[in-house]
Amino acid sequence: MRIINPSFGHQPVSTEKVKAGTVDWLKDPIILFSNSKPNSQELLEGLKAKFGGLRSLDNIDFISKDTASRPAPPEMIDMVAQKYKAALLALGD
Repeated sequence: MRIINPSFGHQPVSTEKVKAGTVDWLKDPIILFSNSKPNSQELLEGLKAKFGGLRSLDNIDFISKDTASRPAPPEMIDMVAQKYKAALLALGD
């Protein structure tokens, strides 16, 4: 998985084409990623509960940024990209 955040206006370092794979929502590891605003964790917890009716929750994890006012550190993004097949993001308030 490659995560690209174009919100800061930076061009990608590489022009290589990224092959998009399909996600098996019933088996693949998923990360629930919070932006740390109020209510984002509650939103993601509700989503995880809904997934529980469809699949095992063993490889659905939760992570949040330290603060909503700053972007996620590059090492956090790299870890998520290496470990998970899909990331679901929540913006609270």
